[in-house]
Amino acid sequence: MDTPLLIIFTRNPEPGKVKTRLAAATGDAFALALYNRMRGITLKAALESGAELAVFYSDYLPENDCFLAPGIQAFLQEGDDLGSRMLHAFDKGFTEGYRRIALIGTDCPELTGETLRKAFALLNRHGAVIGPATDGGYYLIGMRDLLPDLFINREWSTSRVCNDALNILKQHGVDCALLQELSDIDTVEDLENFNSSRP
Repeated sequence: MDTPLLIIFTRNPEPGKVKTRLAAATGDAFALALYNRMRGITLKAALESGAELAVFYSDYLPENDCFLAPGIQAFLQEGDDLGSRMLHAFDKGFTEGYRRIALIGTDCPELTGETLRKAFALLNRHGAVIGPATDGGYYLIGMRDLLPDLFINREWSTSRVCNDALNILKQHGVDCALLQELSDIDTVEDLENFNSSRP
């Protein structure tokens, strides 16, 4: 299948269940409002990506949501941790015949359709692509072939996530391209750093 697939991981937007580290400093209402703004930014970028879209919800499939638009597939995340859930989503996409797949979350306020289009263009020439985040994680990971080692027995929410992924790809001989580094907002410090970096 020539058309690429963009997988979007989102939490169901409910107070007290999103951006919990940020909410601890700012309150649930602020954290939820910010999360919904970033979901809107993510959706706009995704719709401009040129890819087919599949959104994976954390807890349940809602009756109404901004991502439930015509042409967007909706699923539940499956697995015991983030890695197993990501692995399952990628496996589903490759099983359905997609040959270029990228996965993003809804935490990156700088994400654009141009960045996503670039990611898929890079996957024409490279085995994988990663968008590094300023906190040491990544806001996007894409590949042409499933590599379970990227997701199994990994430690998440650390400053080593991106480097660990790059090392695993290197060990497996997979050529990986890098996108520009972007902000990923999970804590009040992330938000302050993002705001201070804006002109």
